[in-house]
Amino acid sequence: MPAGTEAPAAAHAHEVEAWKAERLARLRRPDGWLSLVGLYWLEQGENRVGSDSSSVVRLPSGPQRLGILTLSGSTVCFRAEPNAQVTSASRPIQQIDLQTDQSGEPTILQHGSLSFYVIQRGERLGVRVKDADAEALKRFHGLESFPFSESWRVAARFEPSSPPRHISVPNVLGNVTSEESPGALAFEYGGKTYRLDAVREAGTEDYFIIFGDATNGHETYGAGRFLYASPPKDGQTVLDFNKAYNPPCVFTPYATCPLPPPQNRLSIRIEAGEKNYGHE
Repeated sequence: MPAGTEAPAAAHAHEVEAWKAERLARLRRPDGWLSLVGLYWLEQGENRVGSDSSSVVRLPSGPQRLGILTLSGSTVCFRAEPNAQVTSASRPIQQIDLQTDQSGEPTILQHGSLSFYVIQRGERLGVRVKDADAEALKRFHGLESFPFSESWRVAARFEPSSPPRHISVPNVLGNVTSEESPGALAFEYGGKTYRLDAVREAGTEDYFIIFGDATNGHETYGAGRFLYASPPKDGQTVLDFNKAYNPPCVFTPYATCPLPPPQNRLSIRIEAGEKNYGHE
């Protein structure tokens, strides 16, 4: 083997290890999924924010009354209490109209170690609260995965939908959304063909796959896992199940994860990628 080169399997193993390291770094961020400590649905009119038990958006610490979120139709405005020391983009604010996560970049408000912002799910508007000092962050001990396996990096044939169709994707809130699917990714395993419908996700050209398999509820999270695949070239791409990962709902009860559509629940065991977390 020429100097400075390595076997494809070894190079692939290093690639997966680098992906795992990036994954851990994202989870350990002070605003990552492990910092999510609350989700509160807003009501029309005024919604008090603070650590007081009567607050609609209840903070785990800080002043009893931090401010008021006013929902008017689909518009949300925040007004801080005097001397509340609330910032947005590092600038002190007293009153501000808030963008939701549907805009791509929600308006994030901060007070001390706490941050919060508005999300939209269907017709509902809610507030996610994160805490850079969350206990889940402090207790995080890493992730367990199946052993790396070159055999779980499988070639996939792209079966396009022309025009792109929409598939029904349920979520943990009990809702079902309609997501655009460019088509299915078909792969062979054990002499049989399996298909996974991909969906398009804002902000990336990669295909997003929500899937379940026979390890769910045993070694892996019961509600399935996520996976990305590069856009196909000449009708072909790769499904690297070594990079299958847990949805945010594994780490916090305040996430709003999508679930695998019925056609993406595989009857085989995908013994690759992340195992369940926090249920040892």
